[in-house]
Amino acid sequence: QVQLVESGGGLVQAGGSLRLSCAPSRNIFSIVLMGWYRQAPGKQRELVATITSGGTTNYADSMKGRFTISRDNAKNTVYLQMNSLKPEDTAVYYCYARVQIYGYWGQGTQVTVSS
Repeated sequence: QVQLVESGGGLVQAGGSLRLSCAPSRNIFSIVLMGWYRQAPGKQRELVATITSGGTTNYADSMKGRFTISRDNAKNTVYLQMNSLKPEDTAVYYCYARVQIYGYWGQGTQVTVSS
C-alpha cells in the first residue's frame, strides 16, 4: 500500500499563485508516473497534469501556460506550481502515483481562489 502526502493548498486571491507538493510516506521504487487531478463541487474529477519518471509531461488544455508540473525523482516528490489562479480553479486537488501497474491517490488538498 502506498500513501501519498499532499501539502500546499489554501486560500488565494485571483491572480495569485500556489505550489502543491506530494510525496509517498515511504520510499517507493518503480513510480512510473505521478500527477495531479482536481474535483470541483458537483463536477467529475479531471486531469490537471502528469509527469513520467523520464520527465514527459501532459497537461489539460485549460492549465497549459499557467500550471507547471515538476518532479524530483530522488525524493519521489511531485510539485504543481499554479500561477494566475482563477476562481474556477477552486477544487480539491488530488495527487496520483502509478507504481508498476497500480494507481494510488492522495487524500486531496483544498485550493480556494477568491475573486
